[in-house]
Amino acid sequence: MTYKAKDFVLTEQGLLFAVVADGLEYGKVRCFLRYLYRSGQWQKVGTDQANAFLRAHFPEYLHYSTVLDTHLHAVDEALVSQHFQPRQVLQALLQEETGDPVIKDLRNLCALLQANHLELCQFGVTGSILVGMQNHASDMDLVCYDRATFHRARNIIQALIAKDQCQALNDDDWLSAYQRRACDFALDDYIWHEQRKYNKAIFNRRKFDLSLSLPAAVEDDRQFQKAGFVRIRAEVIDDSLGFDYPAEFVIDHLEIASVVCFTATYVGQAKVGERIEAAGQLEIDQQGRRRVVVGSTREAIGEFIRVLR
Repeated sequence: MTYKAKDFVLTEQGLLFAVVADGLEYGKVRCFLRYLYRSGQWQKVGTDQANAFLRAHFPEYLHYSTVLDTHLHAVDEALVSQHFQPRQVLQALLQEETGDPVIKDLRNLCALLQANHLELCQFGVTGSILVGMQNHASDMDLVCYDRATFHRARNIIQALIAKDQCQALNDDDWLSAYQRRACDFALDDYIWHEQRKYNKAIFNRRKFDLSLSLPAAVEDDRQFQKAGFVRIRAEVIDDSLGFDYPAEFVIDHLEIASVVCFTATYVGQAKVGERIEAAGQLEIDQQGRRRVVVGSTREAIGEFIRVLR
């Protein structure tokens, strides 16, 4: 079984984890607890609540990744009772008749994308819809598994906004996203960065977003050691992996090769030729190569990538 970031896995104890890294590490799926089944209903949990719950009840799911040099959660593959895969679920939802308004909006959005010559075979649906937890206020979280198709989708979204077939987020939408992301710079700066990405918009008064999920271009088995918090400024010289997970921005810097981003907040944040400020954890591999990691924790407090304007 292949596990990919954006998948979900369910355990027999009623624990639903979002997969955060491709593949297995010592037979374990690297993930993070997102939902608990308690008192006959599902409950979404935040980071602190998830960690506290596992410490108290299921410490075996707490995991230190030697590959990523970070603390997260992990489920032994043998303990996975159900594996939710975005591409399969989207195709099933597109075939089913439904009265669910969220799924109706998803189907209509996909029909609009198809009408604009976008192949949906490279797409999946993740988030609450993937695991059937959507409610009337749910977003539609699409994931794309092909880089060229992803960037074509961004161009189509830009065109659909121009034709008012989709709408850009309004001030309230941006404020809500900003507060949820706990971004480490001002709201107007956050909006400026986000508006030029064209990876999110409104369709039928419902927000949707688009992310890219690809296997690493080169299998990276390097192990990194953290070397403390740093804040640097440098020019971006390669942004080709800027929307990947993790995103990577190669920089022109005397000591540091790149800025790597594990949080969606700063994916697609900068372009070639732009000068950025980045704050995060300095990491060094076995050969002494250095990178700055933004998103070393789920909230990434104090960590950011910002274009200097």
